[in-house]
Amino acid sequence: MMIYREIEEALFSLMQKYPAINMTGPRQSGKTTLVKHLLKEHRYFSLENPDIRLFAEKDPRGFLHSAGERYILDEVQNAPFLFSYIQQEIDDGKPNGSIILLGSQSFFINEHISQSLAGRVANLKLLPLSIKDYKLLHYYPTN
Repeated sequence: MMIYREIEEALFSLMQKYPAINMTGPRQSGKTTLVKHLLKEHRYFSLENPDIRLFAEKDPRGFLHSAGERYILDEVQNAPFLFSYIQQEIDDGKPNGSIILLGSQSFFINEHISQSLAGRVANLKLLPLSIKDYKLLHYYPTN
């Protein structure tokens, strides 16, 4: 069962303005569940998976090319070397809302973003359920 999250409106709004969105927050706050539910047209890659991370390390351009036009990179703090390649993709004309970066170590990720992706990425922070989320507490259908 999927719970509506207040941050959804901000996510969709920022996806209209920026090619990349960086969503950080503590582990188990719902980042992965939320974006996989909302952005079904984006391909999902977890950089915690050793095989995926190894592919990204060995051939960053090939990895990002294989990811397609729209993708989600989860636990992106495990592959900071990708930020420069993502910058190049954005500079080459990646459409708004096409790259979603997820991670739980916000200080580390934000440091790399400010170096490589400044002005190209919007930042969101997802915390465990907010008071407004609890008050609204309506659920999505489970189909």
